Amino acid sequence: MLKIKNYRYRILAMLFMATSINYFDRSIMGVMSPELIEYFGWTKQDYSNILVVFQIAYAIGLISMGGIIDKLGTKKGYILSIGVWSLFGMAHAAVGRGFSLIGFMGARFGLGFGESGNFPAAIKTVAEWFPKKERAFATGIFNAATSVGAIAAPFVVGAIVYWSGGDRGQGELVNWQIPFLITGALSAIWVYMWYRTYKKPEDHPKISKEELVFIQSDSEVESIEKLPWKNVILKKQTWAFSLAKVTDAVWWFYLFWGAIFLADNFDVKIHDMGLPFLVIYLIADGGSIFGGWLSGAFIKKGWSLNKARKLTLLICAMVILPVCFVAYTESKWIAIILISLGAAGHQAWSANLFTLASDVFPKKAVASVVGIGGMVGAVAGIISNVILGSVLDNANNTGFFWAFLVAGSSYLILLGLVHILMPKMRPLDENLNPIQ
Repeated sequence: MLKIKNYRYRILAMLFMATSINYFDRSIMGVMSPELIEYFGWTKQDYSNILVVFQIAYAIGLISMGGIIDKLGTKKGYILSIGVWSLFGMAHAAVGRGFSLIGFMGARFGLGFGESGNFPAAIKTVAEWFPKKERAFATGIFNAATSVGAIAAPFVVGAIVYWSGGDRGQGELVNWQIPFLITGALSAIWVYMWYRTYKKPEDHPKISKEELVFIQSDSEVESIEKLPWKNVILKKQTWAFSLAKVTDAVWWFYLFWGAIFLADNFDVKIHDMGLPFLVIYLIADGGSIFGGWLSGAFIKKGWSLNKARKLTLLICAMVILPVCFVAYTESKWIAIILISLGAAGHQAWSANLFTLASDVFPKKAVASVVGIGGMVGAVAGIISNVILGSVLDNANNTGFFWAFLVAGSSYLILLGLVHILMPKMRPLDENLNPIQ
């Protein structure tokens, strides 16, 4: 059989595609949120409660899916995850106006549980297919797919969904169900390709011997014995990673409240939402890829993993800081640019943070660690959504002032806490003992 050079990048392309579908599915409701709130007669607290149900399921899923993926393996675990989220994503389309609140809560719960498996599976795949010196860059590339999905959503929604009576609130909201159905077909194609394509590198017939040696060049040989989940959760390195994942709440804020902020503060309509989202998430894509490349470049200069990753995280935190001032501006495009910087910095932060988990932990524990950290991030998102929904209903838009202030300043604070917990990033062996 023909051996293919750099086959690992074909695997990476599959991760990019899965993550694009994941975020397209996840972003649809956020993009339509001003219209859905109007159409179904929800308050912002109702909308917040729907988000909270999604994030509770996401947190439950992360704490269980990470372990499931470590036990089932990447191939089967990923198929399970994408299958569940696709079915519940399409279930949104069956919700009627008479039971919209409970219907959306049920659909979002299933969607959140299924989508929780994407990042544990993807990070585990990168750990299996890439050496440590390439992991941040590989993670940055597939993590950029979150922006691709988020960019596609407003354009698809804007092209398909409209009010039959003209402006928002007039007549029927037409075709709102269709975007929820599109991802089902995309997911079915992906599952077929993944089932046919994926094996571990040491078992894959199409990988060359030279590439396999390169992939394994800086990794310890591990046994197939599974690590108990309780052993992983007790490590301070797990909680350093988890603390840094609190910043997921900021990304949830951009994703689920961004359209409402633009609609309420700058009167942006559904058919005009595409361009602001395109700018925000294209710049975020650049941040993801550049952030992953930057720490890898530092490592190639001979820097330690500890210095390379943490300095890159510090740069990310400084880039994000100006987002604190979004609520002060009366210019739509200045606000969009500031949010874009915050999103770019977050994506660069996220690429390095995910890689930190595979730098420190053995491959067989990576999905569990990412799941635990993601659960902490989801809980942070739950708390912030409950507070923001209540404040926006009772005090108009002052909630956005505090939301952007926290969004800009939290990264520096959390990085300091991570450094206190893990002053040196010493890798752990397959028994979770520091490697001397």
